[in-house]
Amino acid sequence: MMRQFLERSGLQVEDLDKLNIIHVTGTKGKGSTCAFVEQILRNYGLKTGFYSSPHLVQVRERIRINGQPISKELFSKYFWQVYNRFEETNDEENPSMPPYFRFLTIMAFHIFLEQKVDLAVLEVGIGGAYDCTNIIRNPLVCGVSSLDIDHTSILGDTIEKIAWQKGGIFKSGVPAFTVSQPAGPLEVLRKRAEEIECPLYMCPDLAEYEDDGISLQLGLAGDHQKLNAALALQLAQTWLQHQGYPGVGEQKSPSRHLPPMKWPFPLASAFRPSIPMVQGLQDTIWLGRTQIFKRGPISYYIDGAHTSSSIKACVRWFREVALKEEKAGGGSVVRVLLFNATGERDTAALLKHLQPCHFDYAMFCPNISEVSGVGMADQQNFNVTLENVLTRCLENQKTWNQLNEERSCSAPWGSSLPVDALIKDSPRGSPLLLAPSSERFLNCNSLVFPCISHALQWATQGRDMEFPCLDINLLHHHPVASSGSVLLREAARIQVLVTGSLHLVGGALKLLDQSLSQ
Repeated sequence: MMRQFLERSGLQVEDLDKLNIIHVTGTKGKGSTCAFVEQILRNYGLKTGFYSSPHLVQVRERIRINGQPISKELFSKYFWQVYNRFEETNDEENPSMPPYFRFLTIMAFHIFLEQKVDLAVLEVGIGGAYDCTNIIRNPLVCGVSSLDIDHTSILGDTIEKIAWQKGGIFKSGVPAFTVSQPAGPLEVLRKRAEEIECPLYMCPDLAEYEDDGISLQLGLAGDHQKLNAALALQLAQTWLQHQGYPGVGEQKSPSRHLPPMKWPFPLASAFRPSIPMVQGLQDTIWLGRTQIFKRGPISYYIDGAHTSSSIKACVRWFREVALKEEKAGGGSVVRVLLFNATGERDTAALLKHLQPCHFDYAMFCPNISEVSGVGMADQQNFNVTLENVLTRCLENQKTWNQLNEERSCSAPWGSSLPVDALIKDSPRGSPLLLAPSSERFLNCNSLVFPCISHALQWATQGRDMEFPCLDINLLHHHPVASSGSVLLREAARIQVLVTGSLHLVGGALKLLDQSLSQ
């Protein structure tokens, strides 16, 4: 079907070979890996195309030329070219339009060809074998980042089943690389590569690329980014060598300080990164991943982690940087969690991993920037209702409270009220605030808000000059909100971690960085 859609748009599968594609899949880190690769190759003076998903604020972020989202003018121009082509080829046998992600994928191919990019870095949407990006037949190199349990209703309920899907991007004779994984999925990848006749290699640790006493600096924080950077180096070097770039990557001898590892397939050779590679790793920016905004007494820690492994990595990063800030600043610190999770994800597991951060308050809200919905077309999910997402938030809150009660052996909460009974609308026009039944014990400092803006307004109490707050008094419909506001206003620092969903992170970034909406 994807081939039919592609041909209706005026393209042939063979046309995509001109894009010199780097194709990357994985469960976590595939976007960061792509960002590292794109920045490295751009440092060589190459014109790059970069297709990724999901977007955080605007859909144009998914299609980038030389690292920048396609302009509004070009997006509009190419959108109508593709749209009109589908309209012209519509008949009884062909549906009028491909689904959303397929349309954007075809549009990205069209833009990259029209813009005559030197290469395209292509991030898989979901899975690999049946992902619509897998319409390509001759990428120059493929990569598989870290694997984890996610999208189980589509990819399977075990990491081995998921690995089978990811290995579906392998192509005969096309080199592929992956990073350290559990034995089960590694064996699946090995078998997939063998069946497809794809040469598959394991990436050495990032330390193997470094000279003694000199560490590679990464633009993305967190130890987990070292795996992504190591994968990116192999992908970039392989692409450059294929294209005939001389003197790329002087091979290094394996470190004697590390014990030899047994892998089910060959270990790739480490090399000395070139200057553009070193600079590329350092200059890489990938919004919404281990990102920090500091404004006066407020620190926002932003990370789109949404699987168990990525949440664990987020917690390690957050505890390290938050504690360092706390020690440096002195005075009282209030830690606040803003969380949401979507789909079939195991919310209880994710929230349990977050508990060691010892948050003073936990806030739950939908992936909606503002209740008004103004300018939110790029962030709306038309597949769910407001009642659905608010119910999910209440369930997340209940799970958090139960986890806290298990730790503190406090009295349990009562049953939940229906969503419509929990929404209170102040006659003075204050933000909607979901309040628990008065019959519940208020022994957990958690709140549910209808949107990200109202949650952050309460957490910051007007102390972020770039993020103005409504009349704070209007936010005090809830005992926890009222008592917490005093602590928040008097704290020397407020640390807010936003995590659990890339869409939540995108909504927060829309509010915190106005330039992203331009």
